[in-house]
Amino acid sequence: MWTSITESIKNDLGEDNFSLWVKPIEPEKLENNVLYLKVPNRFFSDWLKENLQTKIQERLKQLTNQSIELSYEIGRSADTTLSQASPAADGGSDNSVDSGLNPRYSFETFVVGPSNRFAHATAEAIVKNPGRQFNPFVIYGGVGLGKTHLMCALGHALIKNNPRTRVFYATSEGFVNEFIDSIRYDRTNAFRNKYRKLDCLLIDDIQFLIGKGRSEEEFFYTFNALFDSQKQIILTSDRAPKEMSPLERRLISRLEWGVVADIKPPELETRIAILRKKAEAEKLYMPDDVILYIADRIKSNIRELEGSLIRVGAYASATASPLSVDVAKEVLKDAHGESDAEASINIKTIQKVVARKYHLQVADLKSKIRSDNIALPRQIAMYLARQLTSMSTTDIGTSFGGRDHTTVLHSLNKIKGKMENDIYFVQMINQLMEEVKKEENP
Repeated sequence: MWTSITESIKNDLGEDNFSLWVKPIEPEKLENNVLYLKVPNRFFSDWLKENLQTKIQERLKQLTNQSIELSYEIGRSADTTLSQASPAADGGSDNSVDSGLNPRYSFETFVVGPSNRFAHATAEAIVKNPGRQFNPFVIYGGVGLGKTHLMCALGHALIKNNPRTRVFYATSEGFVNEFIDSIRYDRTNAFRNKYRKLDCLLIDDIQFLIGKGRSEEEFFYTFNALFDSQKQIILTSDRAPKEMSPLERRLISRLEWGVVADIKPPELETRIAILRKKAEAEKLYMPDDVILYIADRIKSNIRELEGSLIRVGAYASATASPLSVDVAKEVLKDAHGESDAEASINIKTIQKVVARKYHLQVADLKSKIRSDNIALPRQIAMYLARQLTSMSTTDIGTSFGGRDHTTVLHSLNKIKGKMENDIYFVQMINQLMEEVKKEENP
């Protein structure tokens, strides 16, 4: 079967990429709808996840007519890795394999910031008292923001507290497929026993149930059975429950019984912390200016952010190049391109509008003068450049007389602080933004 899979993707990759990325893979075993693959290192597995995993899974589904998950084992057999992933405590059984939880996702590897602090705090509270106050717990947000990570971290923590806790993670697609199979093979009682006797059920991407008829109804009754037994239910979605209008109203109502928490795209400081933690986990030395450049460049989601770090590291390693901002620029030149709105705003327009507002010359904003009557307008102009363009803090600093990125960061924080405490200042900033847009697009 593995030969059939690899042959089907060989033409797409080309001979060189096939030899580099596919030939070293060793299939270990297919068990419980999980295919275990042994790969040389973590760089390798991250590249596969970003570039080949979907194709492999599509081919597996064609061959087996089932949704197959992939598990990557680094440099040793799958059996050894799995047995070490979550050791059992006090002689209890190891639930981590049966639970379906990703062993890489834990609270220790989850970076907390303003964008996810409420969701994280709720998850930690549930660990202390599952099935009670915060039930169900619905986490929603865009793709790649850490919803699955937080969900799995919660599941692992519950098992760590009590190794006999019955925890099970599934995607909603997996739930639907398993339910359909249970009908086809007359195993609905076994299906219901499996899901309704859990201590904690985790379902990823619950919005997939929209329009699934009997599967949606089955989940509704599963939800009721668990909730009535005070068992914890944790769900993720790409939208808030109230926005899932095609779902049955009675199910939406139940999703709102507990706590609904959103996760937003991470702020710059959080993105930097995520990259540092990822580099540490990969044992990859990444200079601060390179980390800052990547964090500045990739703003959409954590998955793309970490993938960009891996790409930069892999490129530098493959070409024996020193890790530098220039290397990062080369590797990420096509990543996360500017929107039309961003591309249309020129930093020179921002400088001109701000200078005019404060009766200064643009040269004053670029000068070394630090007096308050010039320093504040300069900081405002830097803030507007950060908000209205896709320029990195390094590039913004260059446009203001060659200042470094730390000076720009200080300016951004200064303006944010004033905006938090002065509503009139906020109004003035908004007016300047509108003036810049009108100046650029009269």
